[in-house]
Amino acid sequence: MAEDTRQEPGRGPIKVLVFGASLRADSLNGRLAALVARLVERAGATVDLAHMREFPMPVYDGDAETAEGLPPGALALRERLEACDAFVISAPEYNASVPGVLKNAVDWVSRVRPQPFKDKHALLVSASPSMVGGNRGLWALRVPLEHLGTRVYPDMFSLAKAHEGFTENGDLSDTGLQDRLADAADSFLRLVEADTRYVCLQRRWYEFLGDRTDAPVTQRAQD
Repeated sequence: MAEDTRQEPGRGPIKVLVFGASLRADSLNGRLAALVARLVERAGATVDLAHMREFPMPVYDGDAETAEGLPPGALALRERLEACDAFVISAPEYNASVPGVLKNAVDWVSRVRPQPFKDKHALLVSASPSMVGGNRGLWALRVPLEHLGTRVYPDMFSLAKAHEGFTENGDLSDTGLQDRLADAADSFLRLVEADTRYVCLQRRWYEFLGDRTDAPVTQRAQD
């Protein structure tokens, strides 16, 4: 086994939140999230594996937020995000776009200050019975995350015909796809390591041209 390069003296391993963004208990994306979690751990990082059912939230309502504040589910997801260096979302595709429950969670959590998505690195993966593997949903998911300042990894992974894509032990039936997913996870972690461990790099991420780090906070979820 290769030597672990995910940590340096005085610091622990990189922490990654791996999030299965489906409510269904035995979802394909839950299975893909579990696989990614194993691959990330194998690469030397520490994993927090989470499931959408752990973060119940009502539909976003500005009046409810004013009257009652953020719901416990949103605050719990915020805490898990803040505790990690990066996150992975395994997201289903509903009608060629983002599942409403996932977009709703992003909208609620975006209301927290400081805004927890900003400057986090994210890897997006999906599993779907369709022939496109949920890829259209991932492209739609990039939009709100990048708007919030998340550094979304360019390479996304989509597992087509996912109902036939897993072995009994949870690996992918196609060994070529398994290798590609492992390579994507490893390359993603190397990027996270470079950005979070080496202070010689200047960390800036602009949402718009001319946006400054000391500019007023932009409200993300609005009517």
